[in-house]
Amino acid sequence: MKINKLNSIIVLGLVAIISILVAQLLWTKEAFTIEQKKLSQKAHIALLEVAKKLYEGTNHELPAQNPVQKIANDYYIVNVDNEFEPDILEFYLLTEFKKMNITTDFEYAMYNCQSDEMIYGDYISLSHKKKSECKKTVYFPKHKNLVYYFAVRFPNETTYLFSSMRFWFILSIALILILLIYVYSIFTLLQQKKYSELQRDFINNMTHEFKTPLSSILIASKYLSEQSPIKDDKKLYTYTEIIINQSHKLNHHVEKILNVAKSDHTPLELKKESVIIVPIIEEAIENIQLKCPDAVIQIESASKEYILETDVFHFANLIYNLLDNAIKYCNKKPEITIRISEENSTLKLEFIDNGIGISSKKISFIFDKFYRVQNEKSNEVNGFGLGLYYVKEICSLQNWKIKAENNSENGVTITLLIPYKK
Repeated sequence: MKINKLNSIIVLGLVAIISILVAQLLWTKEAFTIEQKKLSQKAHIALLEVAKKLYEGTNHELPAQNPVQKIANDYYIVNVDNEFEPDILEFYLLTEFKKMNITTDFEYAMYNCQSDEMIYGDYISLSHKKKSECKKTVYFPKHKNLVYYFAVRFPNETTYLFSSMRFWFILSIALILILLIYVYSIFTLLQQKKYSELQRDFINNMTHEFKTPLSSILIASKYLSEQSPIKDDKKLYTYTEIIINQSHKLNHHVEKILNVAKSDHTPLELKKESVIIVPIIEEAIENIQLKCPDAVIQIESASKEYILETDVFHFANLIYNLLDNAIKYCNKKPEITIRISEENSTLKLEFIDNGIGISSKKISFIFDKFYRVQNEKSNEVNGFGLGLYYVKEICSLQNWKIKAENNSENGVTITLLIPYKK
């Protein structure tokens, strides 16, 4: 994926989530305003009903002008041109608030004509707390041109409104958490991408720097091995062959690293064609036996005509890598069986060796890049942990499945499961 495309996706994702978050916060604010209006309307209706109750049974009539005035968000006064008792007022307030489903605490006060001041009534807790715990001394201001009136305050109005909007706040917090997780994930992704690019650049530079001296060593060694003094001296000729063989081996490792680094940057291109796989496997066996003549490798197959759509070059490398790995991690005469069978439209290739096996805790990691199992052979075997990673990549590109498991006695079985149609 190009960096510009990745940046565009990141920016679009951020804009989308921030837009949703802003919209959610605006909706939450609007919902809070609506809840506030609803509480105000319910309180207004309830207080009006209380005023009507206080007028019942008297010679006075309820004034035409609305007696309920809202002084602040949580503070109301009710003008009643008639005397009333505090206990009756409290009873009516509790009754009407209950009818209107107002469940928050409130406190009230009444104007006293004799003392010309507001007399605090009581703190009514609807949360079932004791009055002594909740009661406060709160100042209720006087109001001009009113004689008989009372005031009601809702001290916990904001808390009450917030509790009624619990769902909105949970949703907003969830969106904020999603945004934070998204930002953290993007930051981690960019860091990993940066480290990956540094790693790839280092590998590319390192392997290219190796190629030139390796080529020079191979050319010089081959020229040296053809000289008469070297051919005549068995010991010197042997040393020269060791240099050539080890240089070829090192060159092979360098090529493998370059291929893997290239596949990380751009996917490997497979040139698929219909091929009979048994001859390719037999050729890979011949090549591996040149390196290890003692290895006993046999093919068990019901047919030699299995045909697959695959890339011949990469399939041959895949087989060679699996055989090479089986031989490397064997502390006795290598014996490998390649079993080919067909099961439920699937071609099954099993590579069964008699090696030292792998710890059950580590076997799931053997296809990871640069991973090498630490065991009794790890110090003897040269490699970078790329062979099985390459095998896994080739399988993934062709939608093949690969798995590894320890044998009951010794060694490992690596199984390829390939979709197969005759």
